[in-house]
Amino acid sequence: MVFYTLLLLFFTDLFMLYRTQNGIFAKRHAPDCLSNSDDNELGVYIENWYPFNINVGIIDEIPFQFQKRNIWFKTDLKPQQRKSINYTLRPTKRGEYSFGDIRVFVASPLGLIRRRYNFGHGEVLPVYPSFLQMRKYELMAISNNLSEVGIKKIRRLGHSLEFEQVKSYVQGDDYRSINWKATARRGSLMTNSYTDEKAQHVYCIIEKSRAMKMPFDGLSLLDYAINASLVLSKIALLKEDRAGLITAAEKIGAVIPADRGNAQINKILEVLYKEKTRYLEVNMELLYSTVRSVIKQRSLVVFFTNYESMYALERQLPYLKRINKFHLLLVVFFENTELKKVSEQPAGDVEGIYIKTVAEKFAYDKKLIVKELAKYNIQSILTTPQNLTVNTVNRYLEIKARQKI
Repeated sequence: MVFYTLLLLFFTDLFMLYRTQNGIFAKRHAPDCLSNSDDNELGVYIENWYPFNINVGIIDEIPFQFQKRNIWFKTDLKPQQRKSINYTLRPTKRGEYSFGDIRVFVASPLGLIRRRYNFGHGEVLPVYPSFLQMRKYELMAISNNLSEVGIKKIRRLGHSLEFEQVKSYVQGDDYRSINWKATARRGSLMTNSYTDEKAQHVYCIIEKSRAMKMPFDGLSLLDYAINASLVLSKIALLKEDRAGLITAAEKIGAVIPADRGNAQINKILEVLYKEKTRYLEVNMELLYSTVRSVIKQRSLVVFFTNYESMYALERQLPYLKRINKFHLLLVVFFENTELKKVSEQPAGDVEGIYIKTVAEKFAYDKKLIVKELAKYNIQSILTTPQNLTVNTVNRYLEIKARQKI
């Protein structure tokens, strides 16, 4: 008797689930592209077309690059109910990511069997450099809230070369800017208004050699440099400067002359999307000749690279001095955070003492590199990867405020 009852329930469940040809609908909600190193929100939209409550299990086949096997969601749906299930993915490499199907497993209130639905929503999404980070900085720059992400407010020294207008004096204006002739004519205090000098050229030069392949928190140093370059270019454009880009390894990669048109940031984004590290060292002689031929006027040149020893710097120093002769050169390189941790840990044995000594030697070399560059009046930033963007933008704003370009 129990057997026949179970058999009846089984066929009843089978009939309930399969009598409707399409009992459910699902699709993936995804942006047109993903932002590298950021949490990107995706989702699965689902509708219940059955006339009864259902229990649903959903598998979204995400790209293999994420190495996740837990994109499995469970939910309950009433008749005609719609629901969106959201989740986030954080890519750590640029390129194309292939999504597979959405597989939905449906059970009726009896719960004896499950019916599987496949929704063919396979798609390929590109992963671009961190445009979400760029937009965050852009919005904060527009609203004058960059201090929220660590950007310092730097007082402008003196006046730029560009006079804007004569306006009525308001409390807080620099009294040294009072226009006494205009004040005498109007009978009230008038002051000269100045703007930052515009149309200065800001070039990001990104080294793509094997030195930039070192990983940190899932990203390569090249990706950190790319994300920082994108933000710096956008901030420069907002400041009405001209932004340009050069990438280099054993040969020159992309070259984008400095401009401030509306399409400039998209050109830079498209180029940076395709850049990859190479296994040969950067050809500094070729890079120098490219800088001389492409950058015609004095510019701020931000060179993203990585030095692990004084010897690495010494090979490039002659070319850096030449570039700095014609432009304001800012060399940006990275602290080795893993070695720094080792150097700060106490040593418990002879081997530990040896490792600690070597780590301290490398850390000391980094500081010597900063001093060596300063000896030749070359500015530099030694930074951790996670602070790269903030430190680079801070230095750019400082240079601009002090009118050093």
